[in-house]
Amino acid sequence: MLVDSHCHIDFPELSERIGQVIELMRDNDVACAVCIGVTLEDLGRVLALAEAWPAILASVGVHPEATAVREPSVAELVALARHPRIIAIGETGLDYYWHKDAPEWQRERFRTHIRAAREAEKPLVVHTREAAADTLRLMREEGAAAAGGVMHCFTESWEVAEAALDQGFYISISGIVTFKKAQTVREVAQRVPLDRLLVETDSPYLSPVPYRGKTNQPGYVKHVAEEVAHLRGLSYQEVVDATTDNFFRLFPDARTKVAQ
Repeated sequence: MLVDSHCHIDFPELSERIGQVIELMRDNDVACAVCIGVTLEDLGRVLALAEAWPAILASVGVHPEATAVREPSVAELVALARHPRIIAIGETGLDYYWHKDAPEWQRERFRTHIRAAREAEKPLVVHTREAAADTLRLMREEGAAAAGGVMHCFTESWEVAEAALDQGFYISISGIVTFKKAQTVREVAQRVPLDRLLVETDSPYLSPVPYRGKTNQPGYVKHVAEEVAHLRGLSYQEVVDATTDNFFRLFPDARTKVAQ
């Protein structure tokens, strides 16, 4: 049994053929995928999938890149997180790649999500891009360790990974690890303690080899786990077992929700 800890199957590239997406998950022994919320406006379509398919769980949050959207409050995120299919707060964090000139609103939004995660007692799904120092600083200042969570689609250095691990966070590896030139990600995938490692697709983006350039989907997380196993000198099953156990440890109520 394998878990895709982060995907966006509510996006039209996948939602319009959701039956096929679920079928491929089953064919590849992917028992669960977490459909990640990126705006409050689109949360309804995320929850519709999670309610319709037992293998799909959800998160609630506003992506750091999202502009011209409704800003969440702590109280609203906490209330929404009570939905029985929601297991996490996020996707949240900081992304300075597109917003170098006005990051303060991102920092305040991130603080809101961390506070909500602590109050709701739900783990965080954290995105960081060209903002590692501020991301880690805000996590420390707001006590993100109390909620716990995962640094998703990790592309930062091993030093950043260590700092996140020190705050109790897990590190999630995406299909980027199958790209031969992605040496930083491949190094991190080798060095993260096996009991703190997750795998994901971030689909419909970042398809792993041999599907690079095509639309990604949760069933392809198998190829991420295979590459991690190769890099670490482990069997595929060892990586499957470890990352699945880690997922259910981070999200302890997810197992019963998937089974319902």
